[in-house]
Amino acid sequence: MKTSVYCTTRTLEQTEAIVDDLKRAGFGSDEISALLPDQRGTRDFAHEHNTKAPEGATAGGVAGLGVGAAVGWLAGAGALAIPGLGPLIAAGPILAALSGAALGTTAGGIIGALVGMGVPEFEAKRFDGKLRQGGMLISVHAQDANQRNAAKAIFEQHNADDITSGAEAHALAR
Repeated sequence: MKTSVYCTTRTLEQTEAIVDDLKRAGFGSDEISALLPDQRGTRDFAHEHNTKAPEGATAGGVAGLGVGAAVGWLAGAGALAIPGLGPLIAAGPILAALSGAALGTTAGGIIGALVGMGVPEFEAKRFDGKLRQGGMLISVHAQDANQRNAAKAIFEQHNADDITSGAEAHALAR
């Protein structure tokens, strides 16, 4: 059964280390997603990005995002401005979900996108709260139980918080 494994992290260094280990374990950039606060000032955010506005989001290239190589390696890394939550950096398949219709709302944008990806609503609310407190979210697409267990082990090795997994929503399942 195709599942996604999720965790939250407290620092960019912790996020980078987890992404590095996931890469070493054989997960591809299209299987790993990261969502983290954009720590640059809003003035920098407004001036450094090439602006595109799909569904109320501001997206930019990976150059100048201020993240390390591991997160920058992920597919489609870019920046999003989410009403009620502020600027975020999103990378991997989660970027597509967040750039979709869920961003048309205000504070529920993250929750709606995560629920749409198959995250139970109570977990999505917890992840939203962690992001609001400056935390980071990592998601890994797992093809089978071995990959799911490998991702969980990497999260545990790096003392990640809120480790959970769930069946992927049909729309995102491969």
